[in-house]
Amino acid sequence: MSKEIKTIGILTSGGDAPGMNAAIRAVVRKALTNGVKVKGIKKGYQGLLNEEISDMSAASVADTIQRGGTILGTARCQEFMTLEGQIRGAEICREHGIDGIVVIGGDGSYKGAQALARQGINTIGIPGTIDLDIACTEYTIGFDTAVNTAMQAIDKVRDTSSSHERCSIIEVMGRNAGYIALWCGVANGAEDVLIPEKYDYNEQNIVNNIIHNRKKGKTHHIIINAEGIGHSTSMARRIEAATGIETRATILGYMQRGGSPTCKDRFYASMMGAFAADLLCEGKSNRVVGYQHGEFIDFDIEDALNMQKSIPEYQFKVSRLLSMSL
Repeated sequence: MSKEIKTIGILTSGGDAPGMNAAIRAVVRKALTNGVKVKGIKKGYQGLLNEEISDMSAASVADTIQRGGTILGTARCQEFMTLEGQIRGAEICREHGIDGIVVIGGDGSYKGAQALARQGINTIGIPGTIDLDIACTEYTIGFDTAVNTAMQAIDKVRDTSSSHERCSIIEVMGRNAGYIALWCGVANGAEDVLIPEKYDYNEQNIVNNIIHNRKKGKTHHIIINAEGIGHSTSMARRIEAATGIETRATILGYMQRGGSPTCKDRFYASMMGAFAADLLCEGKSNRVVGYQHGEFIDFDIEDALNMQKSIPEYQFKVSRLLSMSL
């Protein structure tokens, strides 16, 4: 029989993502409505081990939904990767009366949640990452804001690239996943999109494409390069040497993680947060919240971690087709 949940904790782990605050707010207010107390844990698993834990109220999350980042803070924690650290984390939860924890983060954060579940602490994970690289869900908190931030920045780079008749390589984030690059490649009308899932590292093809387009009257060339490929600055030097066309690299970097979340990130994160609170209050544990086919659902953490995700072949083919100068 499921144990009664009286107090839950909430933490954010790994990289921050716009919309995390909306999820925190929803967890707090939904749990309180269910008659369950909430404690905020600062700085992720590191804060748990440091006992940076405090009570949260409905008022403590007021005026936070529009803010980027995470009000709870986040940090990496090597100690929590050890069995000793995991056992200590569970002991601290019990000392503070925490029966279950909502963890907002990516795959690495889920492993920590799974470890706590093994030590008897009910855990629910919420996908919080701008990379969209969690296989069990079609949506991750922060992706929509990040991809829109990148899209707007690339539009601005295109303006100056066109004015100077340059080739521009614009590097976007995503770790080893190419979703931000692919979406921006289509949305920004890029001439080339380089993503780790599909790139063959044949720069001569890019050079040929630039020369071909220039002969047909194209005065600028936009290359979206995913973080998982990287080396944009050295790539720009090589392309300029090969084509004779001025080539510049722009690395958008951490600006993609910041800023006020979009409506989609606020809404979906709120739904996920409320759902996670309900799952804990029902006594569920070792689960991950996901979104598929228009529904918010949950999976076993181990099943979720074992799932594989890849770039849809059709989307990649369309991105290449639409980049052609006919």
